[in-house]
Amino acid sequence: MKWNLRKPVMLAMAASMALVAAGCGSSPATTTSKSQAPIKIGFLYPETGVFAAPGKYMANGLTLFLQQHHYKLAGRKIEVITADTQGNPQVAITQAKKLVEQDHVNLLFGPLSAAVGSALQPYIDSQGIPTIYPIVSSDDLTQRLPSQYIVRTGWTSSQTTQPLGDYAYKQLGYRKVVTVGYDFSFGWQSVSGFVSAFQNEGGKVAQEIWTPLTTQNYAPYLSQIPKSGIDAVMISYSGSAAISFIQQYKQFGLKYPIIAQGNATDESTLGATGPDAVGIISALHYSGALTTPNAVAFEKAYEKKFGAVPSYYSEGTYVGGMFLLAGLEKLHGNISNTQAFVKAMKTASIPNAPRGPITMDKYGNPIENVYIRKVEMVNGQLENVVIYTYPKVSQFWTESPSTFLAHPVFSNTYPKPTGP
Repeated sequence: MKWNLRKPVMLAMAASMALVAAGCGSSPATTTSKSQAPIKIGFLYPETGVFAAPGKYMANGLTLFLQQHHYKLAGRKIEVITADTQGNPQVAITQAKKLVEQDHVNLLFGPLSAAVGSALQPYIDSQGIPTIYPIVSSDDLTQRLPSQYIVRTGWTSSQTTQPLGDYAYKQLGYRKVVTVGYDFSFGWQSVSGFVSAFQNEGGKVAQEIWTPLTTQNYAPYLSQIPKSGIDAVMISYSGSAAISFIQQYKQFGLKYPIIAQGNATDESTLGATGPDAVGIISALHYSGALTTPNAVAFEKAYEKKFGAVPSYYSEGTYVGGMFLLAGLEKLHGNISNTQAFVKAMKTASIPNAPRGPITMDKYGNPIENVYIRKVEMVNGQLENVVIYTYPKVSQFWTESPSTFLAHPVFSNTYPKPTGP
């Protein structure tokens, strides 16, 4: 998908009016001067690189939302200027500087990678530029190191894996597992959220295995998994890495069931992973197989427009658009006061998001459902079928914020695995 990098993208509405009513609502009438300039959104996402596949779904979700509103929110025209982060923190910083200092955007939207999101925070704070993070999940962005300019509308890396640890122990009956994941912040935090909850219930983590982001051959890491004595392998991957790991896991002949952080079986890559993904149980705050009215309306509109099932990434940017709209409506389209604009978005509630109802905690992070999903073949197509729902999950799981924040941030050294 290509956007004009200098002019507003004014395209015809592509989805049914039913979705506009059910999935995102209608903008109230606002009084806006015709002389007001468009609101410029600087959209940072990976068009190339290891995250290109989910990046495309990010772009699709935002496109769908804006097209349904004729690129006009709360009476203000919307212009989108895109920039390719390549999933690389340094590239993203360079692109953000161009968007802010040369293109003079009013807000940033994106990116995808947690590492990129963390790297961008100092620049965002220094510029005082309002920013919506619909995907970036670095825990501390809404915990110990919050930004007054970043509005997180998605989740934290550990928010979905803590319920997964609970489910693995209580419902699946697992008592000892090995974890395998990315050797960077997203992998550490998503795996460690699982480890914390699983071990708190009484489970044991025999070993943690970390793989570099650029890994293509997983054999040296798969060979570290013990041949016996464990119940399952918990993984955290996304994009092309998820495809490669799951396929190589099966080829390696390992028989342990896989449980996963939900990006590993995301709809953006599930088709490419193929039958090797069948049976994997994962946790995430969205599934393309949800059957609620708002989810179905969104899914139908997305499939009509793009010919594919929406993924977490497309739902994430779509919901980011809903928060942007909610903030603009509160201020009648007036974004001259940056602090008021950011606060309006951070305090919004979205009762009709495709993923389910969303409220915000006082730290600026969504409280939302987390779904336990199982990959199944349904009518010839792989789906993340929802088999259990944890309602209204906080980033602090079952602890009070003060107790949770007294711990170190989840990492590759905390919490310690219990060992064999």
